[in-house]
Amino acid sequence: MQDYTAIREEVAKLCAQYPGEYWRAKDKVREYPSEFVAALGEAGYLAALIPEEYGGAGLPLSAAAAILEEIQKQGCNGGAVHAQMYIMGTVLRHGSEEQKQRYLPKIATGELRLQAFGVTEPTSGTDTLSLKTVAKREGDKYIVNGQKIWTSRAEHSDLMLLLARTTPREEAASRTEGLSVFLVDMKEALATGSLTINPIDTMMNHATTAVFFDNMEVPAANLIGEEGKGFRYILSGMNAERLLIAAECIGDAKWFIEKATAYAKERVLFGRPIGQNQGVQFPIARAYAQMRAADLLVQEGIRKYEAGENCGEEANMAKMLAAEASWAAGEACVQTHGGFGFAAEYDVERKFRETRLYQVAPISTNMILSFVAEHVLGLPRSY
Repeated sequence: MQDYTAIREEVAKLCAQYPGEYWRAKDKVREYPSEFVAALGEAGYLAALIPEEYGGAGLPLSAAAAILEEIQKQGCNGGAVHAQMYIMGTVLRHGSEEQKQRYLPKIATGELRLQAFGVTEPTSGTDTLSLKTVAKREGDKYIVNGQKIWTSRAEHSDLMLLLARTTPREEAASRTEGLSVFLVDMKEALATGSLTINPIDTMMNHATTAVFFDNMEVPAANLIGEEGKGFRYILSGMNAERLLIAAECIGDAKWFIEKATAYAKERVLFGRPIGQNQGVQFPIARAYAQMRAADLLVQEGIRKYEAGENCGEEANMAKMLAAEASWAAGEACVQTHGGFGFAAEYDVERKFRETRLYQVAPISTNMILSFVAEHVLGLPRSY
């Protein structure tokens, strides 16, 4: 993989303008970090994966991973922006040239934000093929009815990548057929009242919502690729999603380890730094080893992705192991700080809450284990 030291250094400089105080203030009132997102956009980082001919930087996935990892390592929260990077692949790979010309330049400049990903539903969860949101073709438009949940950043996005059923399940040629992907103009839908967004209060400041579609009109020109093939389009981008989330977890783990190590050196009890005690050392050292191992798998997954090879095994396992490594590092960091680990001013408890998410989303650890069991080890399908 390429050396992105220069990019990492510049990202670190930008993040330094948004220290812990900024994130604590946002977390306290559950406010979206608009200033931080705008700064990343102005610096061109949110357009990293957009090809140069559309106004982006034209960088590979490894660069996006370096950007997101560094954001987390500096104590910031890439969850406010990461979807624009991993959603992008569906548009780049399967969108028409007209769609790319219409949307990508504006996304690259920040005029449009593509942050909302409408896939999960209350009754289906990870069972995507059972989703019930319907898009019915009527002339030159589709009429969409249904709902999605855990649609993060919906209130702060102009466009939504939406997965909906266009062929009734009983009429589809196979279980994976009959779903389609659309680019939804959310501002227009909100103005007509056909789209409703309800925020969900969660344990961390993740700006997530439930969205409802009531006879929402979407131009047929906004259909991505071929009708009925949407599930495979979404799947094709999920390896990139897992690898980028894994990179964020590596960044979180590094932040926790650095924070715990520094505190263990400076905190003196019974006449000696607590870091001299093996009971304090060992959890931090073990978390570091877990992080390094997970990072190697992330890098291997990205290498295969960029080489056009099948990286499903590496992407899934990297996401699982990186999420577990960040959680282990968070545990060690909290324990090292003792009571101060629960004090907001140290930022440990905030990051602790934020990194816990990634063992559940965007895919749970158990689903990854099922994937490995079936597709890697050849065991019978469990679901």
